[in-house]
Amino acid sequence: RIFTTTTINMSQYWNREESIQGNFSKDKTISRAAKVISLSSADDPANCPLHKGVLPEGSSLLAIGTTVDEFDITALKVHKPNVLFVSHPMSRKPLVELLGSLPSIEWVHARSAGIDFVTSDALTEFNKKVIITNAKGTFSSTLAEYAMMACAYFAKDLPRLLKQKSDSNWEKYSVKELRGATLGIIGYGDIGRATAKLANAYGMKVVALRKNPEASSKDPFCDVVYGSDKDSMNKLFSESDYVLCSLPLTPQTKGMITKEQFDIAKEDACFINVGRGPIVDEDAMIEALKTGKLKGAGLDVFAVEPLPHSSELWKLDNVLLSPHNMDQTETFMQEATEFFVNENLPRFLRGKDLLNPVDAASGY
Repeated sequence: RIFTTTTINMSQYWNREESIQGNFSKDKTISRAAKVISLSSADDPANCPLHKGVLPEGSSLLAIGTTVDEFDITALKVHKPNVLFVSHPMSRKPLVELLGSLPSIEWVHARSAGIDFVTSDALTEFNKKVIITNAKGTFSSTLAEYAMMACAYFAKDLPRLLKQKSDSNWEKYSVKELRGATLGIIGYGDIGRATAKLANAYGMKVVALRKNPEASSKDPFCDVVYGSDKDSMNKLFSESDYVLCSLPLTPQTKGMITKEQFDIAKEDACFINVGRGPIVDEDAMIEALKTGKLKGAGLDVFAVEPLPHSSELWKLDNVLLSPHNMDQTETFMQEATEFFVNENLPRFLRGKDLLNPVDAASGY
């Protein structure tokens, strides 16, 4: 099978600030065709680079649809598509149905960084013979900016500042510096490292938690790296003035942060979550915010989205709340599609290593 000539190199990940665009040896001979089907909405403007743009030489778009019924499976079997681009939020079931119906597919690319919207036991099984990649590295910088803004929000006590402005109250008060404070990062992947880079510029100490600590042992932006066991996470919470969660949602990370961590958090610690809401015991977090065990929380993700009107989080003055949009720049999804078209498709055509390989079983 042609599939065997494209291998996964786990060191190859895209970062829009650091990676060299077009670094795939353009002069190398194209060794295969890329026949793409798009499990996406035809009306999604962010997919214009794929649906309406000029594709790399050797590439063609065969079909677009959001359900299996919208694809002519009989005709597609004749054309033998080998690439499946997926962006529709309700793709979990149709993705595995398409993979089952079209065994010629060799590569699945998710337009998002998180793949929890498509993961399943069936996809894990297909992943044994089908490469899966994502758009990691295209969303990190804006989330890092948000994380630092959330740190400053509580360090300078913006809730008080805004109230004083509303009350026309000229009352001076002391603020905290970020310089010298400790930022703990749970999930030191692309988002975590982008945040550490900014925190380093502020003069913060960075303590990170990751599954493979050795991978960051020489990272210039990270002072200390712990493993991903519970004792390490407890240690991180007890040492950190600000704790950032940037983990993906997987069976292993769901419910990982509990009352135990909030109970042993450092005094006046603030919690920031840009990962996924279900990673955190939301009720325990709310209780910690109400009792003062946590000074504050900056939350872009929640256990249930949209956040129900009945949630206490809406009413808490020490919560900075955003509707899961802190990576939503005007061009962020189009840039993710452009990464697929301009970076990974040319690599596939040339039989080169694809960027951003993910493991369906792990969820990242």
